[in-house]
Amino acid sequence: MTVAFLLDTNAISEPLRPEPNPNLLRRIHEHEDKIAIAAVVWHELLYGCWRLPESRRREVIEQYLFDVVLPSIPILPYDARAAQWHAVERARLTRLGQPPSFADGQIAAIAAVHDLTLVTANTADFTHFDGLSVENWLAD
Repeated sequence: MTVAFLLDTNAISEPLRPEPNPNLLRRIHEHEDKIAIAAVVWHELLYGCWRLPESRRREVIEQYLFDVVLPSIPILPYDARAAQWHAVERARLTRLGQPPSFADGQIAAIAAVHDLTLVTANTADFTHFDGLSVENWLAD
């Protein structure tokens, strides 16, 4: 398996929507052995889930996260290489008056150091990062 795509939080959580985007579902299925998520995305998913009161909805989300995502999708760490890439880009963008959100910078860094295409519905959040390939599978 060679990972080629890093899914942002909005992409990996799309299957939980009442009417998930068919384009994204098709692309995830086509590339199921080539996708990963960032540890930052895993955090965002868990945080969002565990902020919910105990309910059937929360149970469904937890089941998806622990029975579907965790066993089948690699979670890539924010390591020293990613931290260095992030620091360089954050400093550059801040000097240009375009400081990125910290979490978006971490996600971009993980994609960049692994030479992965970042899949997100929020492409505008990532357009200013140098050398980052970004796709919106929801718009296909």
